[in-house]
Amino acid sequence: MKRCVLSLAVVAALSGCSLIPEYERPASPVPANWSEGVDQGVEQTQLIGWRSFFKDPELQRLIGLALENNRDLRVAALNVEANRALYDIQGSGLYPQIDANGNGTRTRTPHDLSGDGQHTISGQYSATLGLSWELDLFGRIRSLREQALQDFLASDEARRGVQISLVADVASTYLTLQADQALLEATADTLKTYEESYALTKRSNEVGVASSLELAQARTAVESARAALARFRRQVAQDRNALTVLVGQPWSATAANPLLLDKAVLAELPVGLSSEVLYGRPDVLQAEHQLLSVNASIGAAKAAFFPSISLTGAAGSASSELSDLFGSGSEYWTFSPSISVPIFRAGALKASLDYAEISRNQQIAQYEGVIQSAFREVADGLDARATYTDQLAAQRSLLEASEEYYRLADRRYSIGVDSYLTLLDAQRQLFEAKQSVISDRLSQLLSEINLYKALGGGDFAEPDAESAVSVEG
Repeated sequence: MKRCVLSLAVVAALSGCSLIPEYERPASPVPANWSEGVDQGVEQTQLIGWRSFFKDPELQRLIGLALENNRDLRVAALNVEANRALYDIQGSGLYPQIDANGNGTRTRTPHDLSGDGQHTISGQYSATLGLSWELDLFGRIRSLREQALQDFLASDEARRGVQISLVADVASTYLTLQADQALLEATADTLKTYEESYALTKRSNEVGVASSLELAQARTAVESARAALARFRRQVAQDRNALTVLVGQPWSATAANPLLLDKAVLAELPVGLSSEVLYGRPDVLQAEHQLLSVNASIGAAKAAFFPSISLTGAAGSASSELSDLFGSGSEYWTFSPSISVPIFRAGALKASLDYAEISRNQQIAQYEGVIQSAFREVADGLDARATYTDQLAAQRSLLEASEEYYRLADRRYSIGVDSYLTLLDAQRQLFEAKQSVISDRLSQLLSEINLYKALGGGDFAEPDAESAVSVEG
């Protein structure tokens, strides 16, 4: 038995051949840099972490709560643990399986079935230590283990993608809440002005100074502002509900700060990032691990063409009496090597290999598609950065002009130079200009957040999944 065990060790040392095709990362289907209009500067591949990018303390607090309590993130983390367990299960096939078994049987044989015409009672007891082991001479099990490893790493990148999306969603919803609150306050101020104007016009109409048309126009403006006020109240409430779901628990809402939109709530993203940064995005890494997984399945499909060798054996004690089970001379052992050579499978093995190779080609196309989509998201974000700055500056200039227009129209109406229609138009334009400035500022901030997300920002200070798994060469 000792010689058998030694022989097994020698065979195991010689095993480990791998038929997995050598992996080469597909050539990048996108340019090395983005559009010529973007300042490239010095190439960088690292982004600042989210705690440095989002500068508002309340927003940082909410993101921290979301990372602890969000249910989608929790599901993604559990999915990683499930894939880790599958990897461990697959990897266990490389090692011998040892089981301890105990059996006992008592049998009574009737007299008409016994040889001497007398009934007999016999017993059989055994205690064994069994061993079974498939020798991985052609790397089938190792290929399956590598496939499971890449699936595990892909699931971890999916979790990281959920993290980054969650951070971006919390920040976007939080700033949308601030913008809607600012729009609500601007609408409330406008409604107050409209109501004062309506009251003045109503008194003028009662004494015959203002016409019924002017009174109707003033009332129309009031009702329009009231409808807008109700709409923004609803949007603020829905923003709070959405933020609660993202945070994953009820959160103590601090007083809204509409002026937050006028502050530098986001840090500047580094310029000069080359397209190499895309290879750090979780969706790109996930697609690459999925490609590696399919590549490993080709090795398993190739290994299926070769013989499969299994070793089984058992050693222990056996006796007809339980009291003699471990007595002298009760030892026994068995050793049963087996080999299975595929001869005819009606083309199933070839079809399995073809399927694995086709799947690899599909995954290559998907991988390239992910990179192209990522490149476009970043390119759109970089182009938006420059245009939003100009657009917001123009909107603020328009707001200043609208304020002057309203001031002049109000004075000219008060002294009877212009009609009420001119004043009403000035009020409407000022209200729209205020809304546009808030909306454009929000769009600018959301664009920066989306760009940060598109670049794969995160820095969650967690160990890579690969470091958590011991990979044999």
